[in-house]
Amino acid sequence: MAAPSWSSCCASTAARPLLSLPLPSASGKSREPCRTSSGRKTQRQLSICAVADAPPAVDYADNGSGAGTEDVASLKIKLLSAVSGLNRGLAATQEDLDRADAVARQLELAAPEPVDLAKDLDKLQGRWRLVYSSAFSSRTLGGSRPGPPTGRLLPITLGQVFQRIDVVSSDFDNIVELELGAPWPLPPVELTATLAHKFELTGTASIKIDFDKTTVKTTGNLSQLPPLEVPRIPDGLRPPASNTGSGEFEVTYLDDDTRVTRGDRGELRVFVIS
Repeated sequence: MAAPSWSSCCASTAARPLLSLPLPSASGKSREPCRTSSGRKTQRQLSICAVADAPPAVDYADNGSGAGTEDVASLKIKLLSAVSGLNRGLAATQEDLDRADAVARQLELAAPEPVDLAKDLDKLQGRWRLVYSSAFSSRTLGGSRPGPPTGRLLPITLGQVFQRIDVVSSDFDNIVELELGAPWPLPPVELTATLAHKFELTGTASIKIDFDKTTVKTTGNLSQLPPLEVPRIPDGLRPPASNTGSGEFEVTYLDDDTRVTRGDRGELRVFVIS
């Protein structure tokens, strides 16, 4: 609070006098009351007022780390909202693809620093759930690579899709839950396919995965059946454009609960920690 101001009246009409004293004369004695034109006696007084300094202005243009964190958080929500209701991308139109890609690029640019897997490899650890893949808009489970179609041609319903990553053993498993239709009155067959890979870093944010094997395990009413390892077709017998399950991708955004990747064929994928 500023020092008290001395005057014969308060400097500010908003401040009330803290103390009011008779104003002494030059001789040290109190002045005699003076009379106004109406005859009333008045006395000049000394008023002491305390005037507070104005509060400092708030800087709403602060670009500190707090504002950046809020921007990233809002963009993450915006991205998840943009891909919600698209059935992992199977129901995405071109407009949906463009919208998701634009928001993902905003999030990538708003990240506090570029992805550096050599430093943040432990952030990959865990089980990640796929919430969106632009490649699924091709209406095949192979994405941008050849794969079994969904819809009426084959009675296959795609369930949840996960990636299970172990940074110690370099295991990288794609886990797909499927439901296969069966002739009436038989119930559909539920199963989980695990495509096992090994991964290695090929750059600060790039990962290469090499396919190992596929294991299929029935769930639901047939969960008692043992898992089945699907034989791998020899490379010499594969069609040139077949999906070997191997590939490369770049992690373009990564934090403790959200991961965005872009594949070697341009597919955008969004994962959340499960």
